[in-house]
Amino acid sequence: MRISTVGFQNDAVAQMQALESAIAKTQSELSTGLQIQNAADNPTGMAQVNELNVQLSASQQYVTNGNAASANMKLEEQALTQATTVLQSAQDLAVQANNSSLSASERQNIAAQLQQQLQELVGIANSTDSNGNYLFAGYASSTQPFAQAGNSVSYTGADAVNQIQISANQRISAGDTGASVFMNNPAGNGTFTTAAASTNTGTGSIDAGSVTSPAAWVPGTYTISFTSPTAYQVTNSAGVVTSGTYTSPGTIAFDGVQVTVSGAPAAGDSFTVAPAGNASVFSTVSNLITTLNSTTLNQGQMTTAINGALEQLGGAITNMDNVQASVGARIDAINSSQSTAQSEQTDLQSSISQLSNVDYTAATTQLSTEEVGLQAAQESYASLAKLSLFNFLD
Repeated sequence: MRISTVGFQNDAVAQMQALESAIAKTQSELSTGLQIQNAADNPTGMAQVNELNVQLSASQQYVTNGNAASANMKLEEQALTQATTVLQSAQDLAVQANNSSLSASERQNIAAQLQQQLQELVGIANSTDSNGNYLFAGYASSTQPFAQAGNSVSYTGADAVNQIQISANQRISAGDTGASVFMNNPAGNGTFTTAAASTNTGTGSIDAGSVTSPAAWVPGTYTISFTSPTAYQVTNSAGVVTSGTYTSPGTIAFDGVQVTVSGAPAAGDSFTVAPAGNASVFSTVSNLITTLNSTTLNQGQMTTAINGALEQLGGAITNMDNVQASVGARIDAINSSQSTAQSEQTDLQSSISQLSNVDYTAATTQLSTEEVGLQAAQESYASLAKLSLFNFLD
């Protein structure tokens, strides 16, 4: 087989160029620490690295989402704690006011304290995060949710909250609406409300009552009428439900519920029992302020109104506790999710490293081998390139 001089030179140059390219690639791997620098290096490996990076990025975003949601919910927890403290203080003042020995001016002083607490509650309900977003405005977080005009407070926030993705398969509510926290609290005892008629002339009062048999309760408006100071009858839209004699304090039971009447009702006095709806914490405090400032309510009517306010304040505090428990559960869910995410990220980074990171020991050995090979090829080419037919003639 004949090898031409040109062919020999081309082959030699190609081999040296290939060795130089290999050395350049190995040097690049050592300088960057990556053995896969583009798809051509390892198409399958690059595809795997890209997919793992997508998963890693998503996991990191879930952690970021969780951090932001957790920070806001901790602020919400603080606001709920503050609101609960205010409501408990309002309860204490209502108990203090529910004393027949107090004068009108003393009750008005208590009403003035409640006025301050009402304003404080509105301020808490309009709490913001570090970015100025309102905590209780739902997804309309840039809009102030509560507005106060006199003792009337209205809600203009959204009725839903943003849902935050904290893992591939889990979303949580990022907060709670002002409606669910402050506005939609149960009125009365949650099942029914009680009230004294405005025309009552006696000193009789009625408590908030309780449910003794939920299955027997028939929602409707009932009237307890005193035909004499010692006799009553209970009627609804269908007629007389029950009747009996009265001695203070007396428990009156009917249709799965019972109420207690105290004091001395006069003949013709009446009380109503009606299905409960919802009442805001603001209206509860506001109505209590109105009651304590009144100069026309008799003792029985005032006691009845204060009893109802105390029951509703208790219901509002219970609702606050329930919301706070829900917030705590969501924070725990975020913490658990982030713990899992951090473990997953460690695994993903390890897999990416195994696929793309260079083995410095092996790469250094490979570079030395390639450099030796190039040097040998260069010396061999230089030596053979000097050969000529004249070297073999005497």
